[in-house]
This record gives sequence, structure tokens and C-alpha cells, in this order.
Amino acid sequence: MLIVGNALVSEDIIEKNFACNTRACLGACCVQGDAGAPLLAEEIDVLEKELPAIEPYLAKAGLENIALHGFHTTDPEGEIVTTCLPGGECSFLVYEGMTAKCGIENAWRAGKTIFQKPVSCHLYPIRFKQYAEYTALNYHQWEICEPACKRGDKENIPIHAFLKEALIRKMGEEWYAELFEVAAKRASQKNNR
Repeated sequence: MLIVGNALVSEDIIEKNFACNTRACLGACCVQGDAGAPLLAEEIDVLEKELPAIEPYLAKAGLENIALHGFHTTDPEGEIVTTCLPGGECSFLVYEGMTAKCGIENAWRAGKTIFQKPVSCHLYPIRFKQYAEYTALNYHQWEICEPACKRGDKENIPIHAFLKEALIRKMGEEWYAELFEVAAKRASQKNNR
């Protein structure tokens, strides 16, 4: 683990490559898993307010599920997550052809909402856990993301570079600059061996 500012960062985040390849995975991370997307407390309030603007971008099944069960629930570990359909799909999922997309993000791209998507989704494959004094950032390796790992290797895109925007959103620009510096130093040391 690396210490960067007030965060403990898995070395994988600067050493491994990753670049989403939805042509290959078809957005499987929005469909599979044992629970919905983790939500921060402040995201629940924003989603509550923004839901009317997002609803036109959701699938009928998702709208019905939200009407019946709400848009968030608590998973077995006590984390607040988005609700899912009986088949495991996130309530906010929409299909474009065969590819699963985020209805929240589609509404955001259309300029209809201020909320891009849950930060946990934006940061994936990084998972974060907040502790009293620090944030732990870990790489979550999942076989459905193998095409993203291959693309990242082919294009030489480290996880931290691929997720620059999301990491800045979560941790701030100054923090990201420090992470980038640590990564560059590590790469330089590796190349000089």
C-alpha cells in the first residue's frame, strides 16, 4: 500500500493497466454482482432531488422497480446501494442495443441533471472505503473486466490514468497530482532497474 495524502492506495492502481471495453463486456458490471452500486449519504439526497429529471432516461422495468422498492436499499454488509431488479440488474440500467448503460449518466450527458452517476461507479474498478482519518483505495479485480485489462495493457493506460476524472472527483486535484507524481517516480525507478 502507498500513502498519498490522506489515502492508503493499493499499488495495483498505479502498476496495473485498465481501460473499459464495453464493446467486449457489454457493460456487465451494471448487470452482474451481489448488490447494487454503493451510494454515499450525500448522493442519496442529490438523487432524490434529481430523480424526476433522470426518470425519462430509465427503462420501464427500472422505473417500476424504483416505484415499488425505491432507488436505494441496504446490502447484507450494511452498505447503502442502488436497488436491483430480480435478475441482478441495477434499477438505473438501460440497454443501448446489447450494451448496458447508466440511465443517470445518459441524463447527465443530455444536460438534464447535475448528477453524473454514483462515485462508486465512476471509480470502478477502484473500490473505496472511508475510515475516520483516511480513505482506502483498492483495485477490484473481476473476470468480467478482463477485456478492459487487455485493452489497458495494449494501450498502456494505468488504472490511475484511466480514472483521472473520477479520482479528482473523489479525492481532489491536489491529491491526484500527488498520486501522479508518486506513479511517475515509481515508473522511473522501475525503468532504471
